[in-house]
Amino acid sequence: MGEKRLGLLVLYASQTGNAMDAGERVGREAERRGCSSVEVLSMDVFDPDCLPLELIVIFVVSTTGQGDVPDSMKEFWKFLLRRNLRHQWLHGLHYAVFGLGDSGYQKYNFTAKKLDKRLLDLGATPIIEKGLGDDQHRSGYEGALDPWLSSLWSALNQTFPTIISSDSDSGLSQIGTLDQVKFQIIYHGSDNVQQSSSIMKDYNNKEKVIEEARLMSPARYSHDDSRPHHFLKMVVNQRLTQVDYERDVRHFEFEAHSSSIDYQVGDVLEILPSQDPVAVDAFIQRCNLDPECYITVQPRSVNKHLNDVVGPVKLRTFVALTMDIASASPRRYFFEVMSFFATAEHEKERLQYFASAEGRDDLYQYNQKERRTVLEVLEDFPSVQLPFEWLVQLVPPLKTRAFSISSSPLAHPNQVHITVSIVSWTTPYKRKKYGLCSTWLARLDPHSSTGVHIPAWIRRGLLPPPPPSLPLILVGPGTGCAPFRAFVEERAVQSLKCPAAPVLFFFGCRNEDKDFLYKDFWFSHAQEHSVLATKHGGGFFVVFSRDQPHKIYVQHKIKEESEKVFRLLGEGASIYIAGSSTKMPADVTSAIEEIISKEAGITKESAVLWLRRLEKAGRFYIEAWS
Repeated sequence: MGEKRLGLLVLYASQTGNAMDAGERVGREAERRGCSSVEVLSMDVFDPDCLPLELIVIFVVSTTGQGDVPDSMKEFWKFLLRRNLRHQWLHGLHYAVFGLGDSGYQKYNFTAKKLDKRLLDLGATPIIEKGLGDDQHRSGYEGALDPWLSSLWSALNQTFPTIISSDSDSGLSQIGTLDQVKFQIIYHGSDNVQQSSSIMKDYNNKEKVIEEARLMSPARYSHDDSRPHHFLKMVVNQRLTQVDYERDVRHFEFEAHSSSIDYQVGDVLEILPSQDPVAVDAFIQRCNLDPECYITVQPRSVNKHLNDVVGPVKLRTFVALTMDIASASPRRYFFEVMSFFATAEHEKERLQYFASAEGRDDLYQYNQKERRTVLEVLEDFPSVQLPFEWLVQLVPPLKTRAFSISSSPLAHPNQVHITVSIVSWTTPYKRKKYGLCSTWLARLDPHSSTGVHIPAWIRRGLLPPPPPSLPLILVGPGTGCAPFRAFVEERAVQSLKCPAAPVLFFFGCRNEDKDFLYKDFWFSHAQEHSVLATKHGGGFFVVFSRDQPHKIYVQHKIKEESEKVFRLLGEGASIYIAGSSTKMPADVTSAIEEIISKEAGITKESAVLWLRRLEKAGRFYIEAWS
């Protein structure tokens, strides 16, 4: 083993950006406390084989879905679970774990808990007890992060006084100097760019522009994403719910624009949404930027410079494609940096208060709870004029939105379908807000003369494609039916060539005549010789929660079909659950445990273990979203 690196490494695994933000805050505070060697990295860009060479590692990890690790942590976690790693493999490594989760979920902060246990098993030494951030706290995850960090710095100072200084009480409100900005902007003269025929040729290629703009985005350095992207043409935009119904659910169909789409059932389609041009123009005007100038964005640290030559792109294009200015809320650090540039004293004081530990709760109410956007925050503090370098660093990156694929490539070659609920909600202060991607998709006209081409990526989902010989129990209320439309389509095509195992599908919605998604599709596949036919041991079961005085949900219907469910489990069936991540997965899981207990004549505790064994054997899957 080589010598230990005498510094501090922060590894984060983020799904929505919160863990990345918390990890960067750990790194900033370590630098402010005198640590000369601090590295902050996403887990998917760190080689876990090098972990024993580190002296101090702080892990900041979020939990997604039903206790799952974030995508950026999957390979890292797989490595840590290797059986050939000896018991003392991490002897001499000092670590701390902070988790981000939601106590409303069944497996609260599961990722942080199992990471902490595995590091202990491998011989690492904990610096302090793991911290567990909770979205349900009135300050969000920072309610736990603030005191946890204070304990961390105090413990590190006692153990490694030469690395971390003793000034553990210096809160954000006492920070007197502005950190160095991490990115630099190179401005190119319009005349020079216009005269370069190769640049202008690329600039007229929309795919090339999107690729180059996003290659320059700071988000590129936060995770490793080398997946090929597709340009998809929208060919169908169909409303599935009744026009007079409050919930708008759409069926979208896309065709590949230039290359074939390679995917399988259970996969997820990630779409890069377009921002409202009015909002982009308002942001550029508010920040006194020149939308027509050409720029190249580069990190200041030499080791992070691009190896490939990227850019330049128009400033307006860069903002529109990489900076989420009118959807995501800015982070706490955004307010701290703003305070340095506020020229009005009352604004400076308010921003410093928001950035302090004392103002944390009020900031959470003002910012996250209200889902204030970057543009709204900037308009609330008119004296602040942030340099573009800081805006590039601090504005949340424009992210892709993920949707379960609701089509089978066997049934629809070179097409991909998704089922989307158009998101809207009212904030605590009665402000109407809309989901960026879903609202944008709903407004697109596939029959427009210019055509609608959408940048998209395919990634593996949590529901592996089942072979035709595998019996299935599928539970997908609401838009949770999306992946199972794909499963049923696939099995229908497969059954034409060979005998297919039976499928039970449980669907639920509010009203039969308002939001019965894909009604004709399910009934057509429940016919005598089809995939969901009861004649062959399968079945389609639907409940409408609001069509009677008392509410009925899918878990009630599952228990009604107790014998069928248990018989199919006895025949080796796999269970797949998809839909809302609130109560549904837990309620359905509990119903299946009751069925096993009743039909097998065993205790509820034994039924829980029975289902857990099923999960370990790869026969029980949940894909849930909020």
